[in-house]
Amino acid sequence: MSASSASSASRSGHPGTASPVHGTWEPRPAECWEDAFLSGNGRHGALVFGDPDDDRVVVTHHTLVRPGGGGTAGPPRLADRLPDLQDRLLAGERAAAEGFTDGRGLQWVQPFHPAFQVRLRRPQSTDARPHRHYRRSVDFATGVAAAVCEGWSSEVFVSRADDAIVQHITAPDLDIALDHRLPGSPPGLAVGHGAVLTPESALLSLRARYPDSDRAYTGVTLVAVTGGRTTLTPPGVRIEGARSVLLLTRVVRHTGELDVTAHGRALRELLPDTGAAHPGTEPDPHPYPDPHPYARLLARHTALHRTAYERVTLDLAADPAERALPGSVLLARPDSRALPERLHAAGRYHLLSSSGLLPPRLTGLWTGDWNTAWSGAFTTNANLNLQTASAAAAALPEVTQAHARLVHGQLPDWRDNAREIFGARGVVAPSHTDGESGHTYHFSREYPLHLWTAGADWLLKPLVDHDETRGARDPRTGAVLAEVAVFYEDFLTRTDADGRPVVVPSYSPENRPAGGSWGAVNAAMDLSAARHALRTAADYHPGTDDADRWRALADRLPPHRVNADGALAEWAWPGLEDTYDHRHLSHLYGVWPLDEITPYDTPELAAAAHRALELRGAENDSAHGHLHHALVAARLGDGARVGAALAHVLTGDYFHASLMSAHYPHRDVYNADAAHALPAVLIEMLIHSTPGRLVLLPALPDAYPEGRLSGVRTRFGAVADLAWGPDRGLRVTLRPTRTCRIELRTPSGARPLDLRAGEDCVLDPGPQ
Repeated sequence: MSASSASSASRSGHPGTASPVHGTWEPRPAECWEDAFLSGNGRHGALVFGDPDDDRVVVTHHTLVRPGGGGTAGPPRLADRLPDLQDRLLAGERAAAEGFTDGRGLQWVQPFHPAFQVRLRRPQSTDARPHRHYRRSVDFATGVAAAVCEGWSSEVFVSRADDAIVQHITAPDLDIALDHRLPGSPPGLAVGHGAVLTPESALLSLRARYPDSDRAYTGVTLVAVTGGRTTLTPPGVRIEGARSVLLLTRVVRHTGELDVTAHGRALRELLPDTGAAHPGTEPDPHPYPDPHPYARLLARHTALHRTAYERVTLDLAADPAERALPGSVLLARPDSRALPERLHAAGRYHLLSSSGLLPPRLTGLWTGDWNTAWSGAFTTNANLNLQTASAAAAALPEVTQAHARLVHGQLPDWRDNAREIFGARGVVAPSHTDGESGHTYHFSREYPLHLWTAGADWLLKPLVDHDETRGARDPRTGAVLAEVAVFYEDFLTRTDADGRPVVVPSYSPENRPAGGSWGAVNAAMDLSAARHALRTAADYHPGTDDADRWRALADRLPPHRVNADGALAEWAWPGLEDTYDHRHLSHLYGVWPLDEITPYDTPELAAAAHRALELRGAENDSAHGHLHHALVAARLGDGARVGAALAHVLTGDYFHASLMSAHYPHRDVYNADAAHALPAVLIEMLIHSTPGRLVLLPALPDAYPEGRLSGVRTRFGAVADLAWGPDRGLRVTLRPTRTCRIELRTPSGARPLDLRAGEDCVLDPGPQ
């Protein structure tokens, strides 16, 4: 076992682990791609099976979406029909919006897909015994997915520094090839292979051209061998007598032809001078000088990845023996505190690893099948923000920066949406995107997603939280907020009997009023979004006429409505009654992630929101619905409800052995929502902040009586470490970077707290 393998195994747990484990392990290779361990750098992804005889590493990339579908479609041109629709909806014609379309059928965005698998076969052994001392593991702090048994070892990581998939294998004999044959691959995929000998060993390539398209993708793998001999065995190579093998892989989506030689040269430049022999000559038995190139590549990557991963840690005082269990065994013990500890670590790791060029997709950055559910896209009306919910507090600016790249890269398309659908200036975000197009073209009668106007504010909220955390306003965020405000100025032209602006048409993802249709009036989410966007835009542009005008418009918007059940109504319009059994909680946007409704500032509305949460059903048991429920409950101070939602997810068989999650119970439909959102729930139940308030232990479930959370960032510019327990009580250390006065709220009460930049503040508020 190499030094990094030993480190990975140690981090993944041994009997008597006295601190939280930052990795996971299994005693058997993955039998399906869903159980493969994951690595990624926010661009390239790798799914690692860890099979000593027939190992597979499935390669993915954020840009790999299959051309076709609605990829070149624009938004529907409906602006000239908007006034008529508004008239009809305000007149009480509930189904009026069902005809607000250009007649197109449902168009899916371009589906995300895998590239190929790097396949490494060992000559078949005549010994039928199981592999001795087998173990596969993934180290969350380094991103190394390792596997080892007697006579063989493999380590794989995706480099943040060099943007390449790095594999290091110790086995004397190997057959290596790039294999496009993955589940669901289209029959018309035109595939070509290349294999040439090089001074290092070989350069392999695989080009796949999409059916009926000028687009293609090409994978390039540089093979570098220490010792031994390399021979061509098209489409791959055979390695014999090697001490170790190093593979460097990249994939590129492109039009036309790709210069494989140039890309191979770029991979070659990542290696030190090898002194290797030229093809056809005997290789130098010691071609690599120290340091070993793999160690150097890993060190460059780890300097970036480990720094980000280790900023925040969670310790729930779990049983040391349970911390050492394989992930699959631990998943069968939902009452063990070691399980949420490990899922917090895994979720943090997977969220970081899938964020870079873009934020995480519905599947994060990974899939082993071309037929990804919901196109493996970005569903922006709930899932994306739930997945990235921990980014600001959990000190992962890398995630927020990836989120910002998606937003800023699509602004021209958002402007088209506003103009073509609503005849307005400004921007309107789509509810579904493949990462390329930001046009709204994915909609239908049951899913009139083109009516959703809250999306831009919803997607900008994480960027605002990031600005508050770091204490500086990004002018790009301010510019987009101004465009959102301008949209509302143009759109909010209709008024009710009291002269208040009306949001019409209005859509509450993805629900509809009881006995009504989906397109409606004054959805609570739309009201919250408009108020927040207008006021936040004004805050980013102080002292301007625009700011005064935007605040005045926000102040004129109608208030939320409380229905006959005492619940915050999903539609603040008379006659529109709630449909309670639904997975989405769009109407509680004002509670989470906004702070429009809180138990401290708006207790009556908070009580109505809590009643709405009590009445909400789970519908189809989607994992994101349960965790969204938990996040809202945490803001409302309901620890029992947070605990119940967490327990449902932990007992519902939502997690694969990889610790990536599924959308439904019983590991049905590979999906990153639960894996990525769960860390946010665990943080929000322990600490919540606004620019002027800190709430400690707002919603602690009974299942977690003691623990430590370290490194959390607050929105008033302090790093917070907290520890709690029945014996120690609650103890918090704040390390402020800004001087400010905040309101401190603990289980013991509330009081003002003055903080000075650079001076640690230790709080011991007593019993929890």
